[in-house]
Amino acid sequence: MAERLIGMVIFPRLTQLDMTGPYEVLARLPNTKVHLIAHTLAPVTTDRGMQIVPTVTFADCPPLDIVMVPGGPGQQDLMEDETVLAFLRTQAATARYVTSVCTGSLVLGAAGLLKGKRATCHWASIENLAYLGAIPVRERVVVDGNIVTGAGVASGIDFALRLAAILDGEAVAREIQLQIEYDPDPPFNSGSPATASAETVATLRQRLTKLGEERKTVAMRAGARIGVSPA
Repeated sequence: MAERLIGMVIFPRLTQLDMTGPYEVLARLPNTKVHLIAHTLAPVTTDRGMQIVPTVTFADCPPLDIVMVPGGPGQQDLMEDETVLAFLRTQAATARYVTSVCTGSLVLGAAGLLKGKRATCHWASIENLAYLGAIPVRERVVVDGNIVTGAGVASGIDFALRLAAILDGEAVAREIQLQIEYDPDPPFNSGSPATASAETVATLRQRLTKLGEERKTVAMRAGARIGVSPA
């Protein structure tokens, strides 16, 4: 049986947990290899200063069974990077599953891969999916055919366990969940706009205003390029 290949796109200013959470789960699947893909093999610096070393370039990456795009502030640059967008389109043509975590779904959308598809994103950016022809869904993990998207950051672990169950069955996914002792017990019920206090939500929205406006501008521009008319 051929080795399953999963590829995760990495880029400057990504949010590392978007990628490392799913990596921890999916790299434990049997007969599976996970590639970290970038323009070059030089270390990539995340939005919080961690450096991650790619394993393969876009040019040299083999056909993948699953392709995944994480999010983070640097995701905006990917939405207008034709090398990345062309890579995603090419891989999506033969991949079993096309996936993302957090604002990585906006990159899939910019590549034209989410038209008419249900998808999710980080809560502060989910509205931008509509500019790219997708149907925004405020759920932690959304599966629409072979498109699997996860919401913000820590949702990547839930996303990966859901994908693991799709790929190798629930028993395997349950074993991985136990192996990594994924048993969330957060000290605060503040992980979603639906549960956080109005004050906390307002503070975060204000803090994210500039980034949010930039994302909207790029999303609208990317949508126009793929023929999506603004609502």
